[in-house]
Amino acid sequence: MSVTVDGDKSGSVPVRVRRILRGPRPEKVPSLVGTACTLIGLIDIAAGVFPRFRASRMHAVAEILPGTLGPLSAALSLSAGVLLLLLAHGLKRHKRRAWRAAVVLLPLGAAAQFVWRHSVLGALLSLALLALLLRHRDQFAALPDPRSRWKALANFVLMGAGSILLGLIIVSAHPRRVIGSPSLTDRLEHVLYGLLGFEGPVGYTGNVDWTVGYSLGALGMLTALTTIYLAFRPEHPAARLTEDDETRLRALLDKHGARDSLGHFALRRDKGVVFSPSGKAAVCYRVVSGVMLASGDPIGDVEAWPGAIDRFMDEAKAHSWTPAVMGCSETGGEVWTRETGLDALELGDEAVVDVADFSLSGRAMRNVRQMVKRIERNGYTTKVRRVRDLSDGELARVRRAAADWRGTDTERGFSMALGRIGDPGDGDAVIATAHKEDPDSPYGDLKAIIHFVPWGADGMSLELMRRDRSADPGMNELLIVAALQNSPRLGIDRVSLNFAMFRSALARGEKIGAGPVLRVWRGLLVFLSRWFQIESLYKFNAKFQPRWEPRFVVYRKSRDLPRIGFAAMQAEGFVTLELPRPLARRRSAAQPRPCAHIVTPRTDHEARAA
Repeated sequence: MSVTVDGDKSGSVPVRVRRILRGPRPEKVPSLVGTACTLIGLIDIAAGVFPRFRASRMHAVAEILPGTLGPLSAALSLSAGVLLLLLAHGLKRHKRRAWRAAVVLLPLGAAAQFVWRHSVLGALLSLALLALLLRHRDQFAALPDPRSRWKALANFVLMGAGSILLGLIIVSAHPRRVIGSPSLTDRLEHVLYGLLGFEGPVGYTGNVDWTVGYSLGALGMLTALTTIYLAFRPEHPAARLTEDDETRLRALLDKHGARDSLGHFALRRDKGVVFSPSGKAAVCYRVVSGVMLASGDPIGDVEAWPGAIDRFMDEAKAHSWTPAVMGCSETGGEVWTRETGLDALELGDEAVVDVADFSLSGRAMRNVRQMVKRIERNGYTTKVRRVRDLSDGELARVRRAAADWRGTDTERGFSMALGRIGDPGDGDAVIATAHKEDPDSPYGDLKAIIHFVPWGADGMSLELMRRDRSADPGMNELLIVAALQNSPRLGIDRVSLNFAMFRSALARGEKIGAGPVLRVWRGLLVFLSRWFQIESLYKFNAKFQPRWEPRFVVYRKSRDLPRIGFAAMQAEGFVTLELPRPLARRRSAAQPRPCAHIVTPRTDHEARAA
């Protein structure tokens, strides 16, 4: 039976047959090539490490795969395997430099197959994969990620650790050829000497000495060369907010800042920004682990949002970043999904208090009312002022206290943190402070701080809460109530408090009649609250009887959600992949530090106990 493929009758050909005849779709090529490089790299490493594998039937098949160099030597096989593994991820992400390296490596592999092994089939398969890369070179046009030379240190540590581990396997992979019974210390010493190109204390019979020595030397050489390359290649710093960008964003916020309570947080200076062609809208973002994270809604005129969103998506495509939006409003989510084809998932709710409706009277506010009265009886007083009304001395003391009272070594914050206090451009921000005389305190009578950023002309959004550990419990409640009661004097009509993740699931799951799935989900959230304070933050917000505004995460594919979640946790400071503390301190001396994220009141034990 013959199959005829005709342009006018293609519908009669089975779909599977048409797919085979047409080959892989162009957008699938990077993924296929990356997977092939991963598999071949693992086979090459196994062939270089285990002598039995090299003599097995599996290796007879592996030798004809593209890029394998097993017949040359264990060292070359290891080198090719490690290089292919390093290239695989970049090829999957459409990276141009990974494509260039693969285009150089595959012809070398083909030459090795033909010259040393005389394998025509192996050389042809290598060249076939090379032809596939060349044919679809337009699929590998992604620009480099933000990076600095600090990545060279990370490479040295990771590659060094991997080389030592793999070296121990190599040294131990020839038990019948080992002279004597070397201890683990001897083997480790042999690996360290071998990585540096010297002979170690472990001896072998036959030619195994040369095999092990060249293999360890190859690993050491790869570690050194990759580290040197990363140290001396051109830097691509992460996008930062320039003075011109900040001026343009402030102009947009002056006109449209009342629309989104997260708008002012776009002025964080560790974010990048893309503007719409008209300049009437902008999207601010940060790139974390290959994820391009935007926070909140676009800034500016809603009619110009699509233009800014298109620029954002173009930037993500140019670098092969995964686009995502954290904490956008319902309107923002609708625009993002309509313009980009992305999907949206409810992430949680923002607590918003309307000042006109707030009162400490009534049964619902009894706990807050009693706590505030008790603290006031203990001699605490409060002040609520605009930042521009603080003296330079007061502002310096507030900054120092906020930094010293931070509950963790890691700064937290991204989507609802500004990263600074008392900047000249943030004069409209509001600071509420609690005071009590304390002659032993280096901060005078200052005991707690709450910082709000502007939300248009008639609103403010909670950004930071810090308190002295020796202060009485309830400082947050005291200062939030003081801020709400003083809001009319400042012309504030609405106040945005914390963002409570999965608030609706927690609220519905504790009600009578909740289904088993919802109860299990709530139980999991309560369990996770031991580390992330999900439930305690929701209950803390609920004390002030707010209205709840849903917030959403926008994503491309469901399988991207774990990666987006991990990147968001890195951005917020819950997961840190940083340098050791002494090196990080040196680096921070040259860069401004961001402030803590308000998502969790890390320094407030009363929120946990409430």
